[in-house]
Amino acid sequence: MRHSVEAVAIMLVMSMQIVSPAGSGDVLFQVSTISALMDGVFDGSMSFGDLKRHGDFGLGTFDALDGEMVGLDGHFYQVRADGSVQEVNDSTLTPFSDVTFFDSDDAVALGSSNMTQVERCLEELLPTRNIFYAIRIDGTFSHVRARSVPPQSRPYPNLTIAVMNQSIFDLYNQSGTVVGFWTPSYASGLNVPGYHLHFINDERTAGGHLLDFQLMSGNASIDQTDGFMVVLPDNKDFYAAGTGGVDARELEAVESMKPG
Repeated sequence: MRHSVEAVAIMLVMSMQIVSPAGSGDVLFQVSTISALMDGVFDGSMSFGDLKRHGDFGLGTFDALDGEMVGLDGHFYQVRADGSVQEVNDSTLTPFSDVTFFDSDDAVALGSSNMTQVERCLEELLPTRNIFYAIRIDGTFSHVRARSVPPQSRPYPNLTIAVMNQSIFDLYNQSGTVVGFWTPSYASGLNVPGYHLHFINDERTAGGHLLDFQLMSGNASIDQTDGFMVVLPDNKDFYAAGTGGVDARELEAVESMKPG
């Protein structure tokens, strides 16, 4: 079934045999929902081999919440809690990911600025707040603060508890890329409203879920993405997960959680 919601095509699909619609480069393809991940649905439900058919750019996590995923230029990387980075093989599973085929619609040069300033600058470029956007920032950073989370064991905790065991990485003098998405507020429960950003350096040796940065100089590109397709997990954990949506403050705390 297909409905138009705020000019966004949303498809909720309960099958692993998915073929994106023809000409679907401007589709955000998502595995599961952020509310399910918050509720501890951590078992992988789609392979990266299948995920790559729907995008060459994105972010997410891994089976049992084993690290942070960064997808860039058709390559997908796993940043583990010990700080190691490795390219993902096609058989690896993801419980939650967002991908698209990145094709810039707008770009802007950025000077010295912090994460909040960059986000405000990019929001001024958005022609509407009613669709999704893929965000790419290539630059040189004097400081990046990122995190990753260790793999969880059954019975899985919820995401708020799992993130308490995060590893924090303070990276200095890095050239690299910020990869992420901006999601409209009405999609809360399906995805993270506002910005959700990950980072990987040019050497592909460090990165993670982005908490903060200080940019020296760089270039930001924005891809307007007016299609949204979600594939829901076909497993008992998802069927039993809560359906009451996401507490906005709790989600914001998980996304921006600082050590201590």
